[in-house]
Amino acid sequence: MAAPSPFSFPTKDEPSADKQGLHGEKIRFVGKMTSMSRREVVDLVTRHGAEVTDDDGSSATLLVIGDSHPDLASALQSDTTRSTQSLGNVDALDNVDVRGTTVLHESELWQRMGLVGGECDQSVGVQKLYTPAMLAELLDVPVTAVRRWHRQGTLVACHSVRRLPYFDFSEVAVARHLASLYTAGCSLRVIDRKLAELKRSLPEIDRPLCDPSIVVSGRQLYLRRGDELAEPGGQLLIDFDKPDEEQSAVALTTSQMVYPISIEELTHAEPQDSADSFSTLEELQLVALEWEDQGELARAADTYRTMLVAGGPTAELHFALADLLYRLEDLPAARERYYAAIELDEEYVEARANLGCVLAENGEVELAVAAFQGALAYHVDYADVHYHLAGALDRLDKQNEAELHWQTFLALAPESPWAEIARTRLGLSENGSGVPSNPIS
Repeated sequence: MAAPSPFSFPTKDEPSADKQGLHGEKIRFVGKMTSMSRREVVDLVTRHGAEVTDDDGSSATLLVIGDSHPDLASALQSDTTRSTQSLGNVDALDNVDVRGTTVLHESELWQRMGLVGGECDQSVGVQKLYTPAMLAELLDVPVTAVRRWHRQGTLVACHSVRRLPYFDFSEVAVARHLASLYTAGCSLRVIDRKLAELKRSLPEIDRPLCDPSIVVSGRQLYLRRGDELAEPGGQLLIDFDKPDEEQSAVALTTSQMVYPISIEELTHAEPQDSADSFSTLEELQLVALEWEDQGELARAADTYRTMLVAGGPTAELHFALADLLYRLEDLPAARERYYAAIELDEEYVEARANLGCVLAENGEVELAVAAFQGALAYHVDYADVHYHLAGALDRLDKQNEAELHWQTFLALAPESPWAEIARTRLGLSENGSGVPSNPIS
């Protein structure tokens, strides 16, 4: 099943499709879309009032180029190659008539639709945004990875509410690059090193992963420079399928090449066994993250305990330790650490939400309801909490109360990865089944 897009249907507080400027438009998409699949893009703009056409462009009012392409010619060449590979022939894609047609890049279309940009003002609400748990579910990566990338500044939150970050659509493409590396087998530590190398290669760009010239292929990051690909260090590569970034790029095999360090070399290095030699909490945190990358969760937890002793308790440290303890299946210990985080910062809504999930999993459903209600007291639009509170109320046979929270969840996040389950609970769909991944792990 294709991943859902992060957009909401228009609500009473949102502009209608007409006001969003797509009503009556005929759109043709050209090249590879970076933000989502072609089918998802078509579905999105259709819901916003546009018609999608695949003709030669003469009837289109908008030509939308994927952000991975620098210009229309590159996008057309991409479509030509795909057509040749899949159909054995080439349509007259080179002869697209653009007279009277507006040509936009993909990101410019999203801005025109109001899906990125100024809508992230606090007053707009959170209907179009992802929490860390939702983004992790969408990309099938651990929520701890999303939090780590956010903490490092690789993912930038649109805004935060009571420590809870929200990510808008513009961050989804960045997150997809990161998720592709993770899914291909790169550990979080290896991804960190690749990003550092990329930053050194592009010092003039604040956030290199936002650059449309970045191509992810397997475990590697490449830069598209004109018609060629290069590694961040400058090594030229032969790209046998230039327009199709989903295909592997093959490096030149000359004796003069300087090969990058292998994944195996990176992952064989062990963190130090003792934290005594580290003088700063930042260094200790790096050790904890390295242990976590290697699956040594108990050692990572011990390192966080050392940090608590060395630097004093903070809500963030208790929260990080609680997450590790949950992954170690020590629910009572995780529960106590979440409580400790909340004691230090009563407005830490993500800690309250995770506490509720732990309590519910431990069979303490009434306490879970109280934890979820506490989170909503500080952040009433926290969609994840409405979802989990509804489930907890269902378990307590409080269907009427549960229904209100299922409805609120759908109003806040109608296209979240969990929306179909909520619709099924409300009897609005016959297709929902199963449960989402736990939002803590």
